Amino acid sequence: MKRFWLILLSMGMVTVLSVSAYAADVKFSGQYYVAGMYLNHVDIRENSSAAFTRSTAFFYQRLRLGTDFIVSPCLKLVTRMDIMERVWEPDSVSNYAPVVYDTSVDSSGAATKAAAGHGNADARNWDFDHIYIDYASSIGQFQVGFMPDLVWGTKWGNNSAFSSTGQIKYFLPIGPVKMLFAYVKKDEKDYWKDDTKVVANDRDYDSYRLGPLYKFKSGNVSGETGILFIYDHDARFKGTDDQKTDTFVLQPYFKGKFGPISLQGEINYAFGQVEYDSAADQDISSFTAFLDADAKFGMFTVGGSLAFVQGDNDSTDDEINNALTGGPDLDPCWMMFNHSTLNSWVGGIKTHTNKVGGEMTNAWFGQLRAGIAPTSKLKLVASVSYAKADKEPTGYIDDEYGWEIDLTGTYKITNNLSYMLGAGYLFTGDYYKGTSSSHQIEDNYMLINKLTLDF
Repeated sequence: MKRFWLILLSMGMVTVLSVSAYAADVKFSGQYYVAGMYLNHVDIRENSSAAFTRSTAFFYQRLRLGTDFIVSPCLKLVTRMDIMERVWEPDSVSNYAPVVYDTSVDSSGAATKAAAGHGNADARNWDFDHIYIDYASSIGQFQVGFMPDLVWGTKWGNNSAFSSTGQIKYFLPIGPVKMLFAYVKKDEKDYWKDDTKVVANDRDYDSYRLGPLYKFKSGNVSGETGILFIYDHDARFKGTDDQKTDTFVLQPYFKGKFGPISLQGEINYAFGQVEYDSAADQDISSFTAFLDADAKFGMFTVGGSLAFVQGDNDSTDDEINNALTGGPDLDPCWMMFNHSTLNSWVGGIKTHTNKVGGEMTNAWFGQLRAGIAPTSKLKLVASVSYAKADKEPTGYIDDEYGWEIDLTGTYKITNNLSYMLGAGYLFTGDYYKGTSSSHQIEDNYMLINKLTLDF
């Protein structure tokens, strides 16, 4: 039956998309940034060796180039490529020995990193992330190819920058509502040239998605709302204790602007089951929530965020409660739960437990923000954030992640060129001491500056 539907869907797509295509125009857009970072400690364990408690400081950069090949007003080929995403250093790979580079693959795009021994084996010159057909037909909009995965609603739970998968999307307008139908290939486990060790069929990881979106505007009130239904079938470990996972996810969200106030929120709820052949099955029940507000009064802005990610202090019981995260797109602080800067370039801050940085997991989180824009070119923002664990792991002495104060100033040199200067100070909580009160940890701080060109 699976093959029947695959063939039928393929035939339908071929019929819809089989038109003569001659590129009539090419549209470029993108962003180039150069950043410098100083982190006072890469390891906050006070009694750790000097090799780990040292600071780090380096420059890094990335050119993200989007190119749309416009065949007609309703048909285009959309591509995105990251170019020279790297730390400023010579091309010699001797620092990473033993390393064998295969520059044709990189997991931040559509392929898999294959540089043995190098912890962040980015393709050092170029890396295609997205390439897909976007066709606005008389019966709806089609998108087919590799594109950002896990992008829905608010930034909560999203992974637009670090995940790319093969997808087929169809948007059907029904009055004021737009319906999304999507098929996503999360992982392919059938036999092919580069995966010849496959010994069983139907061990894929597939995702099916359906959801309505509704946008509204009346006077000085505007916004949008929607809900996404996801069914994930993961049979990658079918040959290991005959394990398979069926997960259902609901993602309702809203965004609204009410005069000077902007408000957004999203809830993610996952349920399902992990089935084993010779072990007890596990139920999935995982919940996250996000609420964010900002208000602008002349040159001043105030705002705040509340977030919750359910934790799980016992991974061996019959229920999985940590199947969801806040996603890598969130980045609420310079250190706590920061993925795109701290986790991607430094690798996180080492502690007696898990690292500081990365996606938000097992957490209650709150943040207050205040900003001022004394001129149209300058904006200053200060924030205070606090986080604690939802579930304190067994044996841990505390559940507090800590407090963080962040300052960010951005100056627009031109309409397209801006300079940002930021600083963050983390008052580290005792959660990172782990299971022993005798463990000592240190506070930490980070400085960052960034020159960004948008075009």
